[in-house]
Amino acid sequence: MEKHTYGTGLIGNCSYIAHIEKNTNISWLCLPRFDSDFLFGSMLDKEKGGEFTVLPQNGGFTSRQAYKENTNILETSVETSAGEMYKVTDFAPRFLNFDRYFKPTMLVRKIEPLKGEPKIKINCQPVANYGKTKLTPTPGSNHIQFAGRDQQVRLTTNCSITYIMEEQEFRLQRTIYLVLTYGNPMEAPIESTMEKFLNATCQYWRDWVKSTSIPNFYQKLVVRSSLVLKIHQYEDTGGIIAASTSSLPESPGSTRNWDYRYCWMRDAYYTLNVFNHLGHFEELERYFEFIQNLPVDEKGRYQPLYSITGSSKLPETVADLHGYMGNKPVRFGNQAYTHIQNDLYGQVLVSLLPLYADKRFIESEKSHSKPFINNLLQKIEETMDEKDAGLWEFRNLKQEHCYTFLFHWAGASAAVKMADRLSDLEMKNKAVELKNKAIKKIEACYIPERKAYAQAIGTKNMDASTLQLITMGYFGNDIESANNHLKALEEDLLAKDFLFYRYKHLDDFGEPETTFLICAFWYIEALACVNRLDEAMEGFETLSKYCNHLNLFSEDVDQHTGSQWGNFPQTYSHVGLLNAAYRIDKKLDKPNFMI
Repeated sequence: MEKHTYGTGLIGNCSYIAHIEKNTNISWLCLPRFDSDFLFGSMLDKEKGGEFTVLPQNGGFTSRQAYKENTNILETSVETSAGEMYKVTDFAPRFLNFDRYFKPTMLVRKIEPLKGEPKIKINCQPVANYGKTKLTPTPGSNHIQFAGRDQQVRLTTNCSITYIMEEQEFRLQRTIYLVLTYGNPMEAPIESTMEKFLNATCQYWRDWVKSTSIPNFYQKLVVRSSLVLKIHQYEDTGGIIAASTSSLPESPGSTRNWDYRYCWMRDAYYTLNVFNHLGHFEELERYFEFIQNLPVDEKGRYQPLYSITGSSKLPETVADLHGYMGNKPVRFGNQAYTHIQNDLYGQVLVSLLPLYADKRFIESEKSHSKPFINNLLQKIEETMDEKDAGLWEFRNLKQEHCYTFLFHWAGASAAVKMADRLSDLEMKNKAVELKNKAIKKIEACYIPERKAYAQAIGTKNMDASTLQLITMGYFGNDIESANNHLKALEEDLLAKDFLFYRYKHLDDFGEPETTFLICAFWYIEALACVNRLDEAMEGFETLSKYCNHLNLFSEDVDQHTGSQWGNFPQTYSHVGLLNAAYRIDKKLDKPNFMI
């Protein structure tokens, strides 16, 4: 089987995300939000998903894609079979305006001739109702109105409306602009306004990159991963989604096709850790607000995931779509919101710790009250002996997971520090008590003959999530014990090229076929932690090749073919890359000229 990689780049402005293929087609665009119905969705169904392309008349062409350096602006250069060339620049406007971020639900396509006068054809066919309805176009003076959505969809352009309406080819003799809006239309002068938007957006992203604390180790990858992570935050509420896509299979025919356009509580710790490294407190504070405003049930319990608005109901439905490369079912919504995942209470506590421990936050910013912290500690206490679905969200398997107890331990440890800062002795005593209980539970997962910790109490299955025992400092300075545990995990779960399986035992859908990229980056981090730094650096370099043509990483990788699978790009994978890069860079601790 040949290597499969996702052939799209993406643009976004913290309001929406669009995926653009090398053939210029916008194959995935949900508006007005990440989790809305798609306006273009040919990624999941080429017939029902609509189309938005800018292609040569005879179909023969070659193309290449690249990001404008240090931005989320994507350039697709096309060369026709006749040797003529043009470039499509796609961007989502984002810049500071009147002390606020201007981030409209507007997608801009700038099309400029580079060589000759290539004949091109623009095809714009948006859809609604998950591909069941094609929107009806009506021409205006300088725009096309598309009817059939709850908001006004309009394509404004300085190009001939007739050419687009009738899908007629024409010679590209000057720069043209296509401005797709959802809601408020674009009514300003098109050429000057779009150039202003493009320049301001470019400057915004480059200033944002300059304001980050980027390590010297693999800077190019780190910058791209940072930019990817940024546009997956829905700025209005602060929530960060796992991926902008739905139903891309973990492996062909596996039926492990999930909707990842939601905010997982388990990601909070890792993501906030990255923003802390980057020195980006704006994103940190928005995410803090999001977490603080999440609804809990009548018992004060959180659920594993929420929508970007904090909605708790995410019913899972199956759509009548062909699926990515024929992989069904195509799911929207995610049943995992009903699962029990008890690690999240500790994750919230650890995520909030910078507010109390980092002196860059002033006292008045600690809006999180003692009752909020005490409720989280109480939930750790109440769930200490409760079996759960674990972070991999097993649908028909409940266990006492080592990973859950690790976060009970970490959350209680964070609460000890918070209690000290708040001068609350009662809170501190409760946190210390829970920390000790969590340690006993973690030790109950220990398998003496392997000198390692199992996935859960009462099983001998290894699980990559227990790599976190090493990276989160559970072993303290005991490098020997940490390395013994790491060796057992390597024996069972390490694939070729430093790739790593989550687990190898049977689950609800059979035995996992692909490796999980976040686990591979956890492994790299763990290697650095146990002072196997040369291996960590080699591993990082090896894993870096499992990206697509734009340095974007998927959720899963097939170790046999090197193929990308799972939702794409996966913020979890990019977060793993960033944390591993920071860990290695910290361990290296050399002057710039020696790295």
